[in-house]
Amino acid sequence: MPSKLDIFNRWAPFYDSPLTTVFYQAVHTRLLESITLPPHANVLDLGCGTGKLLSRLLKERPDLAATGIDFSAEMLTQAQRQNPDPDRLTYVQGRTEALPLPDAQFDTAFCTISFLHYPDPVAVLRDVRRVLKPGGQFHLADYIPSRLSAQDTLTIPILAGDVRFYSPQSRSKLAQQAGLVVEQHHYLLGPILLTTLTKP
Repeated sequence: MPSKLDIFNRWAPFYDSPLTTVFYQAVHTRLLESITLPPHANVLDLGCGTGKLLSRLLKERPDLAATGIDFSAEMLTQAQRQNPDPDRLTYVQGRTEALPLPDAQFDTAFCTISFLHYPDPVAVLRDVRRVLKPGGQFHLADYIPSRLSAQDTLTIPILAGDVRFYSPQSRSKLAQQAGLVVEQHHYLLGPILLTTLTKP
């Protein structure tokens, strides 16, 4: 059975299909409309995939610097091919629960529809806390469980690993365990919920 990494590496050349591109563009638009980034911010994107969010952000904000991280080398190959400004935008291969990045480096971090894949969400949040500057914010946008579900966390087995959907209540519990403070929950598009967390 192929691993999740194998699947994403094979998917990378076809990831930016018209269907996924339209969907992610809509989510990114709503996300960026919902937040305020400080001037000259240093920004991190977890599970950056082919780099669409950071490419868009740097075109809109010439004062920003950014780093994208993903565990898939092939996704990062696609991202680097589309990199609009290699001097300001860097891509790094690594795992989100053990970020190969220095402490207290980033003003803002994003995670857009990849948190559902992470088997140890508290470890991810703790490492995000580590790399954020004091007062830095983490914007987590992902699916939530169906509103018809009574579960705070819904796990669905799929090929090569589970995916997990977290309700606002379960996100708040995870944040508390990681030492982050929940600032808001805000629906972006359908079942996509934005949770903004701050490092004290």
